[in-house]
Amino acid sequence: MKTLLVFIFVFGLIVVIHELGHFIFAKRSGILVREFAIGMGPKIFSHRDKSGTLYTIRILPMGGYVRMAGMGEEEVALPPGKPLSVELNDKGDVSRINTSHKVTLTNGIPLELLEADLEDKLYLKGYVNGEEANETTYTVDHDATIIEEDGTEVRIAPRDVQFQSAKLYQRMLTNFAGPLFNFILTFVLFLLVLFMQGGVAANDTSSLIGGVQADSPADKAGMKPDDRILEIEGTKVTQFAEVGKLLEKTKDKPINVVVEREKAEKTLTLTPKKVTENGKDRYILGIQGAVRLKKLSFGEKFKEAAVQTKNSALTIFNALKDLIAGFSLDKLGGPVMIYQASSELSNQSFVTILSFIAMLSVNLGIMNLLPIPMLDGGKLLFNIFEGIRRKPLNQEIEMKITLASAILLIGLIVLVTWNDIMRFLGR
Repeated sequence: MKTLLVFIFVFGLIVVIHELGHFIFAKRSGILVREFAIGMGPKIFSHRDKSGTLYTIRILPMGGYVRMAGMGEEEVALPPGKPLSVELNDKGDVSRINTSHKVTLTNGIPLELLEADLEDKLYLKGYVNGEEANETTYTVDHDATIIEEDGTEVRIAPRDVQFQSAKLYQRMLTNFAGPLFNFILTFVLFLLVLFMQGGVAANDTSSLIGGVQADSPADKAGMKPDDRILEIEGTKVTQFAEVGKLLEKTKDKPINVVVEREKAEKTLTLTPKKVTENGKDRYILGIQGAVRLKKLSFGEKFKEAAVQTKNSALTIFNALKDLIAGFSLDKLGGPVMIYQASSELSNQSFVTILSFIAMLSVNLGIMNLLPIPMLDGGKLLFNIFEGIRRKPLNQEIEMKITLASAILLIGLIVLVTWNDIMRFLGR
């Protein structure tokens, strides 16, 4: 249960913040946001504000989404012959349209639909009570709402409040806002961690031992954390970096190491272990240097949070470069891997969890900026193309390109998820 709660918190926070970025910039651009949802599946709570945005909490706590008018996939189909009911306002215009069997309008007028235009001309034509003699055309109010089949009530989307009606720079900012908010979240989380810790962890330059690996030569010889290395084979040691240089000379021969423990000197005999990394041999004892807390001023904490955000982004870019150089599914991870990481994090400190979310958030931001049509980066690519040629790409062509990339991306997600499951099961 603890693992599940950590997973929901980690995954939910980075996705909701991402969608919040799209939401805020869409609102500021005059784009109608029909719904801002936290979670997926059937809704368990809803509230509509004065601007017509419906805020919902849904039963599956898995991220969230934003439904912007004119994006296509959120439109309600109103084909001829569809039975529905309408409610009129004081002017006699349609203020509510009900297409759901789960909702009944108190003053609803049953209508068998003949024609509908909820984008430009704003009207409904149909047979009242299903009687052909009662063919009626109703004007639809600009701010009317429509009740979808699952009972969700949202604003209709006239042309002037749709995504494509916004200026190009507004659409670009709205598309970029999701990744931007992920970068901001990363910065805020790193800053929060720095304030909680009082500073930043830094390697102690002395020869103090911070940790000993299990079953390592140091562990078997009885070396312990907080021991201070004084000598290796008669050579004095004052800094931890000197240990590795001395081991290059002794290699894997038995050595005597003098350590200070509780103000007393102790001589230990051990044999360094040979390891090969990137084709090079090196020799280790199985110890880590001590870490100390470097105190930071108020302003230095902000600077350090920015540096950590930049370094995290560079780590992701280097990982992408490595992925392109030699593609492997083992270099990718999806929700299953996040869940597995959440399992390991569930017993860690809150600070560790926040640091993990920060890394994951910048990861999501950068991945969403990749020039793939289904992602924010692909949408920005279409925006740039529109700006260069001074008119948008043909909508049908854009939809086909997006569909093709969606199929490829979904296929990759399925493969990555399956690979994660096999790794999770240890196969």
